[in-house]
Amino acid sequence: MQKKPFFVLHFSEFLLVFLLLLSGAMMSFSSGGFILNFRQIGFNIFSTVENGISVVTGSVKNAFNAVRELAELRKQYEILSEKLKDYEYMQRANSEIRKENARLKEQLDFAQSLAVKNFPANIISRGADNLYSTIVINRGSRNGVKKNMPVIAIQNGSIGIVGKVITVGYTTAQVMPVFDYNSAISARIQNTRDIGLVTGNGSDSLPLKMGYIKKRVIDELHFGEVIVTSGENENYPADIPIGTISNIQVLDYDTSLAIELSPIIDFSRLETVLVIDHKSPNDKLDDGEEGDN
Repeated sequence: MQKKPFFVLHFSEFLLVFLLLLSGAMMSFSSGGFILNFRQIGFNIFSTVENGISVVTGSVKNAFNAVRELAELRKQYEILSEKLKDYEYMQRANSEIRKENARLKEQLDFAQSLAVKNFPANIISRGADNLYSTIVINRGSRNGVKKNMPVIAIQNGSIGIVGKVITVGYTTAQVMPVFDYNSAISARIQNTRDIGLVTGNGSDSLPLKMGYIKKRVIDELHFGEVIVTSGENENYPADIPIGTISNIQVLDYDTSLAIELSPIIDFSRLETVLVIDHKSPNDKLDDGEEGDN
């Protein structure tokens, strides 16, 4: 048996409900209630949209401002970086100038204090290998430089032998350094006054050699002992430091000690020298003494 629906809406009843709803709606419109709600809804919608647009516009504006500020900061950073580089370069240059002035002042004071005539000079070139170990300076016959004149230097407050002049040009001269194979200097151990001969090994990176020192004095020698020029043969002034003892060997087949020396002068850092005319007095020293009197 087919069951009947619990609730059946007939057309007449549907029409009655529709008319009642339509009447209520018309009464609401006539009272202005819906109009007020639509205005409020429209205001809320437009306010929200306007606020959203304002937020988006502000964000875009802020992003462009941030990009512009970042570009400006980068530009300022690059400018400051360049200024810092220039400042650091100036600092290094000033430091080098101060060091150079100190070296020149040290040499000038030393040159003026020497009792013999001397000619300050700069090294302008060096031999490229051990077989050609000469040093070229920017003083020649025009300045009074002569062959066989000794060459000395002051370095870090220490005086030392550089070598001797072997060739003289008009404006330049060649110096044979003490480490050259052909160099031979009559020398003494400063403390014991024993005399020997100092020769070179052909390179400024190798020690000098001292021979003809008898084995009997070995107990009187010490590492670091200073070796100086003897002043004999008038080739070099006396008592100019050459090097310090760095090694001593006793050879069974030799009556003399085999002594190695570390040069007083660091030739790899040598820039300026003094050519000595040790047979002529220093005229500038005489003038200074007369002025003091």
